[in-house]
Amino acid sequence: MKKIKNPWLHKPGYNCIGCSPDNPMGLHLDFWEDGEDVVSRWTPTADYQGWIDTLHGGVQSLLLDEVAGWVVTRKLQTTGVTSKMEVQYVKPISTYDSLLTIRARISRQMRNVAFIEGEIYNAHGEVCTKATLTYFCASRQKAEETMGFCGCDVEE
Repeated sequence: MKKIKNPWLHKPGYNCIGCSPDNPMGLHLDFWEDGEDVVSRWTPTADYQGWIDTLHGGVQSLLLDEVAGWVVTRKLQTTGVTSKMEVQYVKPISTYDSLLTIRARISRQMRNVAFIEGEIYNAHGEVCTKATLTYFCASRQKAEETMGFCGCDVEE
């Protein structure tokens, strides 16, 4: 796996709840490229619970949506926005789980729309949450003009 460089670092106003290292309430996610997948790992805490000792479903959706966004950023070399997300909660995730793995990949693409599938795995490698996302993707020119996007590379 190769670590994906964050192209948003040092951009004015960058404070993403998912991936900004400077957001005090954020998840501080990093991302890796593993073949066709984009992968992130995260350790939950009681601060993110819904029911007692259970990771809130909205936080699970946030994790999946964030990794899917990075699929667009890295694999399509552009930016995009979520237009639809369907989540299936297969198994509860404990806020005491030592490490979650979140994976996503493009399942198909039609012009400027990407269909992305993702999963959250617990520390035992069990699928706990699945999602299918539809992303509206900007042209590379528009991504550069509106977001200052200049590409997304991996570390050597």
